[in-house]
Amino acid sequence: MLTNPTRRTISEPAREIPVLMDADVVVVGGGTTGPIAAIAAARRGKKVVLIERFGSLGGILTLGLNTKPSGSLLGGIPLEIWNLARSAGGAGDDYMATTKTGGVKIASPTDPEVMKMLLTRLCVEAGVQILFETFVSNPVLENATVTGVVIEGKGGRQFVGAKVLIDCSADADMAAKANAPFVMGSGEKEARMQPVSMYFIMKNVDLVRLAEWARTCDDVPARAIPPDEAGLAYGLWLTGFNGMLRRFQQETGVRLQRDNITLKTADGQMYVNATRVLGVDVFSPEQFTAAILECYRQIGGVVRFLNERVPGFESARLGQVSPILGVRETRHIIGEYTLTGPDSRGETRFADSIAVDASALDIHDPKGGDVDFQSMPPYEIPYRCLVPQGVEQILVAGRCISADHEAHARSRNMPACMSIGQAAGVAAAVAIDEGTTVRRVPVTKVQAALREWRMPLHPEDIAA
Repeated sequence: MLTNPTRRTISEPAREIPVLMDADVVVVGGGTTGPIAAIAAARRGKKVVLIERFGSLGGILTLGLNTKPSGSLLGGIPLEIWNLARSAGGAGDDYMATTKTGGVKIASPTDPEVMKMLLTRLCVEAGVQILFETFVSNPVLENATVTGVVIEGKGGRQFVGAKVLIDCSADADMAAKANAPFVMGSGEKEARMQPVSMYFIMKNVDLVRLAEWARTCDDVPARAIPPDEAGLAYGLWLTGFNGMLRRFQQETGVRLQRDNITLKTADGQMYVNATRVLGVDVFSPEQFTAAILECYRQIGGVVRFLNERVPGFESARLGQVSPILGVRETRHIIGEYTLTGPDSRGETRFADSIAVDASALDIHDPKGGDVDFQSMPPYEIPYRCLVPQGVEQILVAGRCISADHEAHARSRNMPACMSIGQAAGVAAAVAIDEGTTVRRVPVTKVQAALREWRMPLHPEDIAA
């Protein structure tokens, strides 16, 4: 679907914009990636401003109820945060999930509310200035170099100056508005993009009954089932139900848009990933709204399916629906290097690697087929993927880095995004210290700083 290109326009008069503050590093977006970038730069002694359009941090991880990274956390600030969550009772043990292609080690789901508080606390302790409920409308450039951003809030339109801007908007909003080149999705004329969806919570699920049934159910081929009842609070993960869903739709006339369902627990609650909307232009307010409404419709059907067909859900009810839509793919910047499918299968070594990632390959078919969730070897992410062409003093971190459609199926996952955010924050700080640009930053010094935080940069660095 395409947004109507023929719109009438109005003229907005020029006006003076007051300067709110100046910073060394401005991070746009307080989702999964942004807080890690902000903490990393602040811990290197930089004045950091983190700007977030909602009233809490974590984005899809917390507000979006997607509590589980699709892989393990290997070191650095991401692992530090998860260990803090464990100590606060907000996460369990990591587990090995069985899939069609072998086991995938997955970081424990986390309690979204605990994680909101932890991310905020670590930012504040590091000295990060957070601006909540603030929208960033545009970057400001001088001679193709970013000098700050224009923000909008209850106080009106203001300016925040920056020596380096880190775009953690997930959609490369700042890079695109700075005229950096990008592609949409697969990059074709009719670009393919992974579909959008929306998480929800089911309450009053009998987890013991569900786990006992799932152990012997052939229709749940991908799963992690703890051996004891205590482990169910954070360790139950089930993916499948394909045959059951087909029969349910045939027999009831209810129409859903997805072939499978994923269930996972966090703090004893059941988080459900079961909705899907294809072909959404998320930059169109009409289409974005229509996708939310369609997710609501599908949630009603999935709740009925679970209540009627899945043991353990007989007395369950809808507990919470995510207030935000989960968007998997939009823009990919064109950077100094584009991560490819073969790269993401671990076939390439990079001298400028700033992270190694062990996430699963996780593709939601743009045409509506089944989810492809596979175990794969670790792979490296080069720094050049964070550096957009055509504009200076901006780094892009998160799922919108320079990666092709296939590589994106791994690099979009939370462990990769958090590691990329950490590297971007360190690189911004090192560039300022060295008096150079982020494009020309000495990557060896960035790598040295990351190793100090016990962040593996190559597969052989991963602790057994």
